[in-house]
Amino acid sequence: MILEKLADYKKKRDFNKTTEPGDEEVSFDWAEGQLVFVVQKHQASSLHYDFRIEVDGVLKSWAVPKGPSTDPSVKRLAVPTEDHPLGYADFEGVIPEGEYGGGTMIIWDRGTYRNLKEADDNGEVPSLAVQIEGGHVTIWLAGQKLQGGYALIRTGKVEKARWLLIKMDDEGADARRNPTSTEPNSVKSGLNLEEMREAVEKKD
Repeated sequence: MILEKLADYKKKRDFNKTTEPGDEEVSFDWAEGQLVFVVQKHQASSLHYDFRIEVDGVLKSWAVPKGPSTDPSVKRLAVPTEDHPLGYADFEGVIPEGEYGGGTMIIWDRGTYRNLKEADDNGEVPSLAVQIEGGHVTIWLAGQKLQGGYALIRTGKVEKARWLLIKMDDEGADARRNPTSTEPNSVKSGLNLEEMREAVEKKD
């Protein structure tokens, strides 16, 4: 099942050229067995942020052009992309030019998350897969930069789906804070995009 989910991901990449992860099994010491999320700052053809959450063995992914906000009044466009392998939660570096998504990527934030949905009339809590199918996801992030509740809401027709990423109004909300601007560096390496590119070029 996981291999089927990753078919589009693998089809778009030449693993002889890119160091992006395949479908190997991974575990994260920092997650302590909990579900993970990652936000990767990605300078490709345009700068954007890739928001990914672990669902049924893969990372469900959305490209967020302006990045996540901590202001509940702000609605960020989130465009769904192909499922990524779990190993992507630990990936940063430079994707070669000419390859899909070519450009520099850093782990802007990462951590664990939990389902915020309450039980339905049958006493069952809707899974994340069911929530995604229904177009309304609510989760609690415990990251180094992002904390608290976030909602992903689908708009428009499913085949041309666009989503909105919205901060929920809780203790993690802060309308005055702008972390994409004030906290630009990786939570893994401490590098910004330019420093990451320079580091990879020196290594090569």
